[in-house]
Amino acid sequence: MRFETPADPWAAFTPRPAELWLEVGFGGGEHALAQGAANPGAALIACEVFENGICSLLSRVVPEGGEATAPLPGNLRVWDDDARVLIRALPDGCLDRLFLLFPDPWPKTRHAKRRFVHPAMLPVVARVLKPGAEWRIASDDPTYQAWVHEVLAVTNLFLVSPPATSRPDGWPPTRYEAKALLAGRAPLYWSLRRR
Repeated sequence: MRFETPADPWAAFTPRPAELWLEVGFGGGEHALAQGAANPGAALIACEVFENGICSLLSRVVPEGGEATAPLPGNLRVWDDDARVLIRALPDGCLDRLFLLFPDPWPKTRHAKRRFVHPAMLPVVARVLKPGAEWRIASDDPTYQAWVHEVLAVTNLFLVSPPATSRPDGWPPTRYEAKALLAGRAPLYWSLRRR
């Protein structure tokens, strides 16, 4: 289930998928698993560096005591390192969809360089997305929302529509979103298209 072929991402899946998707920071894995179940023709590489998140995802697909025999989703692979390392290793134009849902906002100014939505990352991300591919971004943090707006306002790599204020159809919920709504925070949902 671990993804190990970034130079040839399709080699990790049999049969070859119709589409290749990537989720950056899958948290507990609920979104990745829901997308995989709803879209069996798409292969999803789910990235997460935190062991708790990886364990949470695996506990959802492998029943207690079934570690040796439980079938794993054939269209899901896990990358347990920095997603930026993976993206730099992927071939040009290989991704049909990218998800960045409720990332750590890195709220302090000195931490802004760690944000995935960053002027230096936009060309890197654009390189691996096919023309017309979708990049979904969601955040409930006002600092991160303002940052995303600022960064996307000056790019010509993506078609950027105003963010939605409620989760669009086809976006499975996440526990981070549920926490935000329970706390009274207002998420924004961007859907960008690669030019």
